Amino acid sequence: MTEIPHDHPRYESLLAREKVAAGVKMGITSIQGLIAQGRGESFDYLIGERSTESALEAERAAVAALLLARNPVISVNGNVAALAPEKVVSLADITGAKIEVNLFHRTETRVHLIIEQLRAHGASEVLGKNPDASLELSHARRLVESKGIYTADVVLVPLEDGDRCEKLVEMGKTVITIDLNPLSRTSRTSTISIVDNLTRALGNMAKFAGEMKQERKEELVKLITTYDNKKVLSEAISEIQEHLKIITAEMGY
Repeated sequence: MTEIPHDHPRYESLLAREKVAAGVKMGITSIQGLIAQGRGESFDYLIGERSTESALEAERAAVAALLLARNPVISVNGNVAALAPEKVVSLADITGAKIEVNLFHRTETRVHLIIEQLRAHGASEVLGKNPDASLELSHARRLVESKGIYTADVVLVPLEDGDRCEKLVEMGKTVITIDLNPLSRTSRTSTISIVDNLTRALGNMAKFAGEMKQERKEELVKLITTYDNKKVLSEAISEIQEHLKIITAEMGY
């Protein structure tokens, strides 16, 4: 990867771009993943490249759902494997979640490479290589493992496409998504929608999980039952509007 000075004002953003580009060269990330990364980055500008209050609220609720779950699963695609494999493994370890590779642009080679990437960052077991169940979808993301996504009660699907999200919700699962666009079908369909940058969100969630693991079950249940996803999405949009007003004022417009 290109060496980026740590004092560069766009350091985190440029580093993420380099990781996704490197993922393409490694065969982990599809070429289409570059477009997805750029689209997400544009929304990160709008929220001020920070974890907003609404995002933090959703992240805490998401952690509570993972900790309470019978069979939690973190679904991983190429961008996630390139950008934050160590954070996925950390969150899975703390919450007891399984990890499963699930791809739209699926090849067996890519699945193998992503599994090896996750193992290199500490994962002991990664599902997805031997799908033995199918979701009602017409593309490759239908291919899942019965002991993983297919029977999961809670699924974290960062950088998700909307149609699988809809299908998982229809199956009665609690679906947690990380999507910087609060207007996307994914955000509007999910049970818990985290409007935040992937690496920030996973880092926050691992931190919260370490703290919340010691809380009583009743407290975790309360977090879930009082959570309102429509309200959180509305707040996310308001936070974007407020940030734009601040930027406009600073520019003297």
